[in-house]
Amino acid sequence: MGDDILLDFLHMEFVSLMSKLNGENSTDVSRQENVGFQVGFRYIEKYTREWNRFKDELDIIKFVCKEFWSAIFGKQADTLRTNHQGIYVLLDNQFRFILKISDSQQGLNSVAKYLAFSCGLIRGALSNLGVNAVVTAEVSTPPMVKFQIQIQSQS
Repeated sequence: MGDDILLDFLHMEFVSLMSKLNGENSTDVSRQENVGFQVGFRYIEKYTREWNRFKDELDIIKFVCKEFWSAIFGKQADTLRTNHQGIYVLLDNQFRFILKISDSQQGLNSVAKYLAFSCGLIRGALSNLGVNAVVTAEVSTPPMVKFQIQIQSQS
């Protein structure tokens, strides 16, 4: 429990620092996403050291929704959907990094900077597992977040 609170405070301070570096009114979240990518890439490298190789892309996505999500966010993702054409939708009804954000217009306008790091984490983890993807997040009613994972072809 104590570790969860530390992660939440670390994330809030990280977002605050990046906001100051980018300028308070900046919408550029690429730094947060890039840091998240590096963290996710390195974390999966250590986390899966003892695991067998995954059979296919769907097994990797399921692993991210269950094992990776539990290790990072303290619970499994609530829903995973796919169109079987390279797009996966991962739904978290109580996403920890935006639990305290209100659903006011001001809260919704600032939510992107709180989700960029997490999108990077997912993208970095997938990249280390051999899946190149674009990860985006969408919030209509906090704290519910819909992450869309679009697999990029290897061509």
